[in-house]
Amino acid sequence: MDNATTLYEKLGGEEAISAVVNYFYELVLADETVNHFFAKTDMEKQRKHQTKFISFALGGPNQYTGASMSKAHAGMNLQEEHFQAIATHLHDALAHFNVGADEINQVLAKVSTLKDDVLHK
Repeated sequence: MDNATTLYEKLGGEEAISAVVNYFYELVLADETVNHFFAKTDMEKQRKHQTKFISFALGGPNQYTGASMSKAHAGMNLQEEHFQAIATHLHDALAHFNVGADEINQVLAKVSTLKDDVLHK
């Protein structure tokens, strides 16, 4: 395997990541553990924002202009269970689109590096 290939490219670029993000939010919004955090969110804007963020996090072009992780999640009182629910939904969304276990683990490892910022630890 070519080491120069980014996860972004392996997963199929922004279009593929957008499809994963859309499915991910279907799972999130159906989950009472976390859906209340999105009750007043413009989900169209959120989906676009998240697609750009995840694309960048996976080695794609930096089109992300949002707040830092800590600022974006400030004052939400997020706990470990919330982070785990989101990580599980991301795993399931990637698996739904037949992303391989190794790639899913790489994505989740990347996301887990943000946990302290998200949870303000």
